[in-house]
Parts: sequence; structure tokens; C-alpha cells
Amino acid sequence: MVKKILIDARMYGLENAGIGRYIINLIEELKNLGTEEQFIVLLRKKYFEELNFPENWKKVLAEFRHYSLIEQISLPGIISKEKPDLVHFPHFNVPIFWGGNFVVTIHDMTMHKQGTSASTLPLPFYYLKRFPYKLVFADAVTRSKGIIVPSQAVKDELVKHYKISGDKIAVTYEGVKIDFLKARGGAGELEVMSNYGLANKSYFFYVGNAYPHKNLSKAIEAISLLNKENVGKVLFVMAGSRDIFIDRLEKEIDKLKAGEFVKILGYVSDNDLAFLYKNAKAFVYPSLAEGFGLQGLEAMAARILVLASDIPVFKEIYQDNALYFDPNDPHSILEAMKKVVKNNHVEREERISKAREFIKRYSWTKMAEGTLRVYREVLNRT
Repeated sequence: MVKKILIDARMYGLENAGIGRYIINLIEELKNLGTEEQFIVLLRKKYFEELNFPENWKKVLAEFRHYSLIEQISLPGIISKEKPDLVHFPHFNVPIFWGGNFVVTIHDMTMHKQGTSASTLPLPFYYLKRFPYKLVFADAVTRSKGIIVPSQAVKDELVKHYKISGDKIAVTYEGVKIDFLKARGGAGELEVMSNYGLANKSYFFYVGNAYPHKNLSKAIEAISLLNKENVGKVLFVMAGSRDIFIDRLEKEIDKLKAGEFVKILGYVSDNDLAFLYKNAKAFVYPSLAEGFGLQGLEAMAARILVLASDIPVFKEIYQDNALYFDPNDPHSILEAMKKVVKNNHVEREERISKAREFIKRYSWTKMAEGTLRVYREVLNRT
């Protein structure tokens, strides 16, 4: 009898950042695998109308916003109608009233470590919101038949925090496409760099959000110190959608009097991103906590060096293919930046070539194959 697997893909799409990219690649690669199982995909309206699937796939409209009360109340009914043998929730927001078999992907435990600085809410509302977050997260972890994580670091954190067996958790590394930064049409390189005011400029690069745990203020302190050493003007360029955390960061930049050394670009297209990576001296990743670290692999694919926080997950994912620094010490970040500035061409190219070869181990196809193994193991047990 053909097994039915339902994937909650309501967060499909790059507007949902890393989780959106994960779901896009999971679905695409599962389709390419040509599995015997029947798949049902829950989608919001935008992608429900846009996407097409093979014959053994079915799409179902589920226009419920994630992290909402209606998601908790109404989603179980939508799922039950499809009578799946297994459900995959690719994020922790599992409806607590769903009683069937499910696996869940836990991308990181960053929010467990965040304080009130990571919220835009007044203090009483912050605690009102944090309680259901912890409740839903714990429920997803404890009731799931299997847990998928993107790194051993996240697995270790889950085992330690929730006192669960590591046998329940499968590490499926995410992927990076070596050629994903090829220009997809649009403006040419010189035009793009000129549009951002970066033509012939020397800069370090960061792409992502500006949440407090990203620790961007320390990198900004480091770029200020670097410029005070008269090495020639070097910028710290950041790309990512504007929000309240960017507004807060701009105030921090003003306080540090670093405005002339920092450039915030806002959201950039994939075409523009290709050129922004390519022309940077290095990618700087000063984060205090992550689940995987895809941007560092993208930087390696784009043939630039990676400077990263000396935290377990980055050491696991990048191994010796990054220059590491103490993320709490701007002077440590400064020393890493200075190594890049002073690097001779031969040493730089050797590092880049080695990293490009190294990242071939990270494949979205392997991630999908590992996920399918989890599905089948759980189905065989239940």
C-alpha cells in the first residue's frame, strides 16, 4: 500500500528566509528522486497557484499564517481530511491539537537563548508571546516520531535541553549549489556595483537579518578600528531586508561614529547578490548562535574568504576553511580582517580553491535523501 506523506510547506518561498529556501530545495529534490510515496503539500495562495507537481503529488490550499492562533486551531482539520500516514512540519510550529504521526525539522535553538532585546514587543506582551513559543516548541520536540536537524551542534543542544534520546534525531546537512550565484539576467556587474556605490570599493560583506544574536555591532566596531589604522578606507557592507532591528543597528552605528565605514543596502535580488559576494574582500559572520550557516558556504561558492565566529556550529560546518575569531572581542575580529587585507594573492587563491572543493560535500540532494530515509524509518516503526 502506497504511503501518504504530507509536508506543511506554508513557509515556502525566499521571503521566509532560510526556512523558505530549505522547503524549496526539499520539495524540488524529493520530486527529482521519483519516490514511490504519495506526497501532499500544504501551500499558501501565492505558491498554490504558481507551483506544479508530478502525478503522485497533490497540493492543498492552506491559507493560514504561521505562528497564528488559526494555524493551531484549523490546520489539524485540513491535515486530517488528507488522511496522511506521516506529516512533516519543517519548522517547530506544530499544531498542538494534531495527534497523528509527524516528524519535525528544528533549524536552531537561537530563540531559547534570546532575551527581550530580540523582541519588538513591550515587556508584558513579550512574556505572553514567549510562553506559547516554549510550549509549542517543547510539544513538537517531545511528541514527534523523529526530529531532523541541520547540524550536530543543534542535535547536541536538543539532547541537553530536553533530555531526549539522540537516536530520535537525524542530522541532515543543508546544501549549497556551487553555481547558485550565476547571474540570472538583469543588470551587469559594473552597473550593479555602481548602483550600490561600490564600484572599485574595498569592503567586507554580510547578508542576513540584523537580529541581536547576529552580533553585527562587534563587526562594526572592528571595521572602525581597521580604518583607524590607516590601511585605506574599507567598508562593512550589509544586505538584508529593512526592519526594526536595522533601525536599532543604525542608532548603534551613530553611537560608534562609524557611519562612513558602514553601508546598509536593504534587500537585494539574487542577481545583485552574486556580484556583491564576488567583489567583497571576505564574508564576515559574527553570529553568536546559528543552526547551520548557509551564507558562509555561499561565500565559499562565490570564491571569497570567510571570517566566522569561533562557535561549535561554524567549526563543524566550515572546519578549517574559515578564519575564526572571538565574536565577543572586536579586536579579534579586527585581526581576522587584517589577515585578509594583508593576504598575498597566492595564499588567498589556495584557501579559496580548497574551500570550493570542500563545499561539494553539502548537497540539497543528499539532504532530501536523508530526509526520505527519516520518513521511511518512522513509517516502518509506526
